[in-house]
Amino acid sequence: MPARQRLTPADRRAQLLTVGARLFAAHPYADVLMEEVAEEAGVSRALLYRHFPSKHALFAAVYQQGADQLLAETRLDPTDSLVEQLIQGMDTHLDYFVANRNAVLAANRVLAGDPVIQTIMTNELDTLRARLLTVLPLADERTREAVSGVLKSWLVFVQVLVVDWLTHETCTRTQLRDACIGAVLGALRPLLATDPAPDWPPRGPGAGT
Repeated sequence: MPARQRLTPADRRAQLLTVGARLFAAHPYADVLMEEVAEEAGVSRALLYRHFPSKHALFAAVYQQGADQLLAETRLDPTDSLVEQLIQGMDTHLDYFVANRNAVLAANRVLAGDPVIQTIMTNELDTLRARLLTVLPLADERTREAVSGVLKSWLVFVQVLVVDWLTHETCTRTQLRDACIGAVLGALRPLLATDPAPDWPPRGPGAGT
């Protein structure tokens, strides 16, 4: 066990989250033991349990931190085109999902239906949907409602597709990203007065890379 360090409660919690995130990313959920988290962090199990009373509580905190990180790193810049914004957002999420494959699969498979984890997911998707609504050309409230419904369904579609891809990579990462982008653009075009991405899909071999 590493030498014990004196940390403030906030710093200790942050340290435990870092260790937990690393272990949940490296191993399937069932293989991560709280004893291992305590050992890696150089703390007693009693101290670990004072911060996180169960493995589920630690995982939920790790997953919430990941969702917050993704929202912070997903920039929807109105100076960029819609396609550029979608590519940036998809790449940010795919970077995280690939690096944290085991944690993502745990949240979507092992803990599917868990109310705490589902709330974290729902809140992130709702925030992303609200951000996308601010950068789309919406003529009126009726259009906004229709587009909001499309975005809500699309975000769930992306979530399911990416989780399946993490389990069994049937295409390249770029193909996955571009399929997701193409899906939302195709669904939005009938609802908007102007084409939100007239240059999509990219033309020519490798244009989407």
